[in-house]
Amino acid sequence: MKFEKIKNKGQARLFESQYLEMLTKTHPLVIWGMYLPIIGYMLYYSHDTLGFAVSTVALVFFGAMFFWSFFEYIMHRFIFHFASDRPKVQRFIYVMHGNHHEYPRDKQRLFMPPVPSLILASAIFGAQYIFLRQWTFMFFPGFLLGYLIYGSMHYAIHAWNPPFKFLKPLWRNHHLHHYKSEDKGFGVSSSAWDVVFGTFFDLDKEKEDKEKVKELMFNK
Repeated sequence: MKFEKIKNKGQARLFESQYLEMLTKTHPLVIWGMYLPIIGYMLYYSHDTLGFAVSTVALVFFGAMFFWSFFEYIMHRFIFHFASDRPKVQRFIYVMHGNHHEYPRDKQRLFMPPVPSLILASAIFGAQYIFLRQWTFMFFPGFLLGYLIYGSMHYAIHAWNPPFKFLKPLWRNHHLHHYKSEDKGFGVSSSAWDVVFGTFFDLDKEKEDKEKVKELMFNK
């Protein structure tokens, strides 16, 4: 994940096949449009068919969103930044996340594209169903919405300045993760787990490098 030079133009070439390469790119609205109907239907099914009370559906749903923030932190810290000497592992990490660090202005790879996303979502739903059974129809939608918010926040952090003052620490935490240290700042949709596990940057001591921040922004 250490690159001699951060590239401000173009995209990483992930596959030789142009068809596979095409499947690695997407727009956020495509993913939102794909998953919102699934989220809505599962919540409706949980109440109307499975008979769970609205309060129960809401509690499990929002609990799953909270769980996503923890899942996001663990994945980013221990999987996406996993260090290995094995070329195949390095290749996997680069495809999943490393290309974003080398090409931070590539806005087409902040969400997992439709085909691999649906495959992975199906596998996650199946794994959750093993443990949660019918409760999965309330839990999985919250988990999905957490992912959608994560991807959208990630896009926003690279696209715009923070719209509200209280969001500025979250923005800076991610910017510093890119140009200061990859060993901190793993939270994207929330910095709560960085605070809990001691990986949040000390923003009082870290001066903002505006030129390096510009290198991370889509339209700067």
